[in-house]
Amino acid sequence: MTVQELNLQLNDEGFLVDGDQWSPEAAEALAEAEGISLNDKHWNVITFCREDAAQQGTPPGLRRISKLSGVNMKELYQLFPKGPGKLAAKISGLPKPQGCI
Repeated sequence: MTVQELNLQLNDEGFLVDGDQWSPEAAEALAEAEGISLNDKHWNVITFCREDAAQQGTPPGLRRISKLSGVNMKELYQLFPKGPGKLAAKISGLPKPQGCI
């Protein structure tokens, strides 16, 4: 399904307006819109980001993701090219992390 078919409300940067709209299907659609096909490593990062954000109250930054998710910085750039912190948050249904351009 696409972002349009799921009727996801996005802001001008492509982040969900309402995080409650997030679902695994939404993640797939958001990833597809970015040209990413999700695999198990992506899901490890997405799950970590969602759980960490729920505990910390804010989306994790790139360093936190690479330190604590079990996916190193090089892999993050391969999984989420052109801004892994921002893309991981977007596909995870979280707001844009502080410090992301």
